[in-house]
Amino acid sequence: MKILYAGSLSANDSALYRLWALERLGHKVIPLNSISYAATNPIVQRIVFRLVMGPQVDRLNRDILEMAERERPDVVWADKLLWMKPSTVQRLRSLGIVTVSYMIDNAFGPRRDPGWRLYMKTIPQYDLHVVQRSKNIEDYRSRGARDVIKIQTAYEPTLQFPPPADWSDRNRNREVSFCGTPYDDRASVLARLSNEFGVVISGSERSWKRALGPDQFTKLYREGELHLDKYRDAIWRSKINLSFITHSNQDEFVHKSFEIAACGGFLLAERSQGHLDRFVEGEEAVFFTGYDELAAQIRRYLPDESARARIAAAGQRRAERDGYHNDRQVGLIVERIESILRSEPESTSR
Repeated sequence: MKILYAGSLSANDSALYRLWALERLGHKVIPLNSISYAATNPIVQRIVFRLVMGPQVDRLNRDILEMAERERPDVVWADKLLWMKPSTVQRLRSLGIVTVSYMIDNAFGPRRDPGWRLYMKTIPQYDLHVVQRSKNIEDYRSRGARDVIKIQTAYEPTLQFPPPADWSDRNRNREVSFCGTPYDDRASVLARLSNEFGVVISGSERSWKRALGPDQFTKLYREGELHLDKYRDAIWRSKINLSFITHSNQDEFVHKSFEIAACGGFLLAERSQGHLDRFVEGEEAVFFTGYDELAAQIRRYLPDESARARIAAAGQRRAERDGYHNDRQVGLIVERIESILRSEPESTSR
């Protein structure tokens, strides 16, 4: 297929990794990088993010339509794109183009994040919505969605893979490690853990400094915001890799868990049905519910390198075998798109 792919396409964005997967699957991808449409003034950026209007939004929609009319793709794939106008999606469909929205954030979540104004209006217009929560399937259908598919988030196999065969605790300088954001009560949990264990946190400096306070930040924060090889290297260098469910986003599983497993890291994740469905507890990953069990699992496994190595290796095999990577998960979306294309009459109008 020929796919016009619009999204944040920096080397640090998972949208780019899904584009790579489409190319590996043999499709011709025409990229449109939405990052280039952001305002340079931080105040204007915040206003546009909240109101979703202005010249940047207009230009993005105009350029998508111009590219679509020039290139005549089979598909327009909007990856986590909040600025598409209903009229733009309608015009694309009138050209006989299948329209797809990939959205892993929760437009219906309790956080009530800003920025969803236009997106909510486009829900009935897209041919296919890709979500990662069972709950969202009914949410989207109640808003008039034509089709919804649930796909799990995935690791990128060109970036997330196991360390050399001789890797061991001699190469690990992070005991209890977390790379990510301070959603929910993570800051207080990690600060409490640090009273007993060696905890290392990496991520957005600004966010963690605000969440932890100056003393705990100085004690726990290391290495900045990690991406690409640095992110994989941090997982390799960690004896225990923590993964928390984002409850405020109603998540069932976490992107990070698949990345940790793919990197051959020992995964200690918050227990959820989504995690239990994807890893055998105690064999392919270790889970916890609540602080006391989290601390108990760390006490059990931190001194037991052989158990950690055995579980990490099994988790890595499971992630690879069952297709927790972009090639398989993007491939499932492609299969649904192809079924939509087959069902549509060969016409320039719908």
